[in-house]
Parts: sequence; C-alpha cells; structure tokens
Amino acid sequence: MNSRHARARTPPVPAEVADAPEATPSHLGAEIRGLRKARNLTLIQLAATSGLSVGYLSMVERQKAMPSIKALMSIAQALGVTIGWFFEADAVHPQERGLVVRRSRRRRIDYSTGIVDELLSPSLKGSIELVLCRMAPGATSGEEPYSHASEEAGMVVRGRLELWVDGQSVLLETGDSFGFESTRPHRYRNPGPDETEVVWAITPPSY
Repeated sequence: MNSRHARARTPPVPAEVADAPEATPSHLGAEIRGLRKARNLTLIQLAATSGLSVGYLSMVERQKAMPSIKALMSIAQALGVTIGWFFEADAVHPQERGLVVRRSRRRRIDYSTGIVDELLSPSLKGSIELVLCRMAPGATSGEEPYSHASEEAGMVVRGRLELWVDGQSVLLETGDSFGFESTRPHRYRNPGPDETEVVWAITPPSY
C-alpha cells in the first residue's frame, strides 16, 4: 500500500491520547479491564459513567492507546477507585508482578460503612479473587442483602462476623470459616466490640 495513502487514512489522535503521560505503565489496560469485569460492567456502561467513548476505552484496554491523567481519573472514578489503584503494581519488582503482593503494596478500597477491603490477589485477571476485609465495630455491608453471580468463601482471622445468607443468620468466631453461592441474598456485619478481619475468596472476581 502507498505510504502516503496510508497516512491519509489514519484517524486523528484523540485528545486523551495526545496528552498521555510518558510513564503510563504497560499493564494499565489489563488492570482497567480486570477491574471493570470484576465490577460486572460492560464497556458501554463504563463509557456512559466516565464520559469517554466505547471505542477509546476499548483501545485503552487493548493497550492500543495510553490515557491522559484526566481520562484515567475519569475511568478510576467510574470504577470506584483512586487513580493510584492502577499504579500500585508498577512499584512491584518485575519478577514478582502478577505473582506476589507485598503487604505494603496492597490495593485498597475504603467504604463509608467502616469496611476496608485490601486486594490480596496480584491481579483481577484470573478466576479467583482474594481479599482481606477489615471491619470496624458495628460496620456492615448494608441493611439490605445483595447477590451477584459468583461463589465465595472465607475465614474469620480476627474478631467476630455475623453473616446472613437467605435470611439465615450465623455468628462466626475467630478461626471459623464459611462458603456459599453468591446468588443467594447475603449481608454481613461486625457485631463488635473489636475490629474484625476476614480473608475472603470470590470466584469469579466480583470486586
């Protein structure tokens, strides 16, 4: 093909790509895609929430485009995380990336209900998600039960956990474990008086 003709057919570079930061990590697209899928969002839904086009987001996820800081902030906000979420993995030693999560490098989400989730899995691209859930005394997932297409299990590492599944309530002590289909309506809380820690496994990831 004539090179001049090829250049003429090249689409204009989107503004989000034109001012992209030079240090954008190569794993960024995969991180966005993994988190989007864990949130059970389609590209169309993410586009509607972030204000970015479906085509552009698809390019970013396939690492065909590198977003600007402004675009990445819009994506992070739409996915419910801070922009730092996507750069944590960049601080990991290359040989450990995708294999190890150091305690000081865990990604986390703080909820207004007094719950903090720390991601223990190296990424959300696999079929299993491992989370450390820390709950302040009285913290709850909400008064209304919820459900999603996953399966989950866990163990209470410290404190106590009150768990409701299909309306049935159980009180779990330190060292107790549990498991259930996430399609069953469920909710949980820390009955107190101390902080509760639970290691939670979910498959497929639903963060």
